[in-house]
Amino acid sequence: MYTELNSILNTTPDSFTQGEFVLLSDRQSDASFLIHHFLSLYLRARCKVCFVGLVQSFNHYSAISQRLGVSLTQAKEKGQLVFLEGQKESLSVLIPQENDTGSQAMDFLRDPSVGLKSLYEFVRSAVSSNGEGGGDGTEEWGPPVLLVDDLSVLLSLGVSAGAVLDFSHYCRAIVCSQLQGNVVMLVRCDGEGEEDEGDDEGSERLMKGLTHQCSLTLHVQGLPTGYCRDIHGQVEVCWRRRQGDGQYTQKKLFQYKVHDKGASFFAPGTSSAVL
Repeated sequence: MYTELNSILNTTPDSFTQGEFVLLSDRQSDASFLIHHFLSLYLRARCKVCFVGLVQSFNHYSAISQRLGVSLTQAKEKGQLVFLEGQKESLSVLIPQENDTGSQAMDFLRDPSVGLKSLYEFVRSAVSSNGEGGGDGTEEWGPPVLLVDDLSVLLSLGVSAGAVLDFSHYCRAIVCSQLQGNVVMLVRCDGEGEEDEGDDEGSERLMKGLTHQCSLTLHVQGLPTGYCRDIHGQVEVCWRRRQGDGQYTQKKLFQYKVHDKGASFFAPGTSSAVL
């Protein structure tokens, strides 16, 4: 958990906005450190967390969370964390083993055209079982949180951008609207600019669709001046709020440097607001 980022977002484990859909994105950079930040933040806040990890193993996330002062193993044992290890689950679908007891969340791999209903059902079940805590079943958690790292992987597995947007919409409906929890999703943008408008299955279409759904975006990119040893890149933070009959948008740009146990953020003074 990065305290400087919490200050920028006006968030702490004891006080954070509920019902929020946070979109993380990157272009020619790596926004993974933001996933680790929000994971540690919500676990410290005693939220019930469903983490769909499509990129790395549980051990990878666990090792980084340990450096941030959070134990994913303990969170799993207590029932606070439900973790879907996408790589492992994918293998169980593609190479079935006898007496396989894995979940069916990745069943869409058999036929990507059927959509992500099985993955959504996994999420719905995980976030709805909020009252199931530790071994005696008496521990209760705060509002549910869904984290996905990263949504772009589904495109590479043959799922259409439309199906992924439907998945995010239904997840937002149950987690943010119905249960007043939060959703955090990471999506990667390919290339240096937007894809052709005719490419309706690309990451840019996914990015645009998710941007319309979210209330907060953090977009990570490299410095326009190129590599710098003391600054790793910049993050554009954009807040979207309903105001009257319209939408209020505020943007701020921060430079950052990631350390082994945290990150530093520097504000170059760029800010804008649009009604």
